[in-house]
Amino acid sequence: MPLSNIANLFGRSPIKPIKQHMATSHQACADLIPFFATVMQRDLATAGEIQLRISATENRADDIKKDVRLHLSNSLFLPVARSDLLELLHVQDKIANTAQDIAGLAIGRKMLIPEPLQAIITTFVDSVVATSAQALKAINELDELLETGFSGREVDIACRMTEELDELERKSDKLEVEVRAALFKIEKELLPVDVVFLYQIIEWIGDLADHAHGVGNRLQLLLAR
Repeated sequence: MPLSNIANLFGRSPIKPIKQHMATSHQACADLIPFFATVMQRDLATAGEIQLRISATENRADDIKKDVRLHLSNSLFLPVARSDLLELLHVQDKIANTAQDIAGLAIGRKMLIPEPLQAIITTFVDSVVATSAQALKAINELDELLETGFSGREVDIACRMTEELDELERKSDKLEVEVRAALFKIEKELLPVDVVFLYQIIEWIGDLADHAHGVGNRLQLLLAR
């Protein structure tokens, strides 16, 4: 009998809500694309609306996380180790949390993105969101992986997805270096406090790619067990 069917005999499978949590976390990240577009247009009113949307999405992710934790603590049987799923959930949650932090800081400071940085930051954010999207794509394979008992063709597919995730994360890292270099060139023209917070935003955007990559790493550990 497939592992997922066995799981259903002993309790609701946690995989569906974990996938929902990743989808919700990714949505918070994806909303940074329109968020930064409006910030660069100096439309802080619309940016503020998107920031509230990101915060609401992060709250939904928290609700799903709490539900999963409650379910896992009461389950009699799990198709994979409880600790592995909790760690996967924790890494996924960092994506939503960091997206909320980025938008909150930018709105709180009424941040303006200097024109020389706008194109490269747009490319950077797009790359980070693509990394998160790839992590979601990989997590969406969990059902099929369970059906096959973490073996066969589905494992090969998941491995290829995590390899693509590695490439996307490396691309985001390279872009982060380029954004920092671009800011360094003009930082003497800006207020020192603005420079500090711009570097902070850049770091947090880069962290999003790292968290998405971490989701892939946790999935690889599941495949290896």
